[in-house]
Amino acid sequence: MKPEATVGILMLDSRFPRLPGDVGNPATWPFPVRYGIVRGATPDRVVMRQDPDLLGPFIDAGRELVRDGATGITTTCGFLSMFQDELAVALSVPVATSSLMQVEMVNRVLPAGQRAGILTICASTLTAELLAKANVPDDTPIGTTEGGREFTRAILENRFELDVNLARRDNVAAARSLAAAHPDLGAIVLECTNMGPFAADIAADTGLPVYSIVSFLNWFQSGLAPPAFG
Repeated sequence: MKPEATVGILMLDSRFPRLPGDVGNPATWPFPVRYGIVRGATPDRVVMRQDPDLLGPFIDAGRELVRDGATGITTTCGFLSMFQDELAVALSVPVATSSLMQVEMVNRVLPAGQRAGILTICASTLTAELLAKANVPDDTPIGTTEGGREFTRAILENRFELDVNLARRDNVAAARSLAAAHPDLGAIVLECTNMGPFAADIAADTGLPVYSIVSFLNWFQSGLAPPAFG
């Protein structure tokens, strides 16, 4: 019997709490995962500065995960679409860096006249280049938790504590504003891998399908280890 695929997850150098539903919490996954921390890759350096000097450390950490048995590689930040092409060249297994890569696919399954929107932790630094790296259409609606009371600041400042209820309110309020501003919105894709714990709350409040790193990696892993029937 073929062994079950192991997804290697390149972790930011972070200390904020990782709730069930967060990519960095092993309890989120119904399949084997292996984590590798990229030292120095803080939320600030990745999201705010998009530091190109981090490429080498990400490649090194990815290669180590592959040596340890990972059969596919992902990351813990949607902004790492910036390294999608380079990691795909450097590593010998499939690479899915960013939840943003779902936007194009979600658009294809929505009813005519509807489109997917993005909810991001930081709209002010989510550049056209990062979106293009994930094949996100130019006119995609974008909402953000930036300016909220808790979520964006706690994550980007890499705090030890997170007020979960306030973070949930930030996410739901941002999604509600996004939906209200775009009547043609048919689904929401969560850029931030720390938004997964709030996906169900967002879906319940907006009435829209919500896609996150959780949906993306369940799909990703299902191809690495297809189920056997019969």
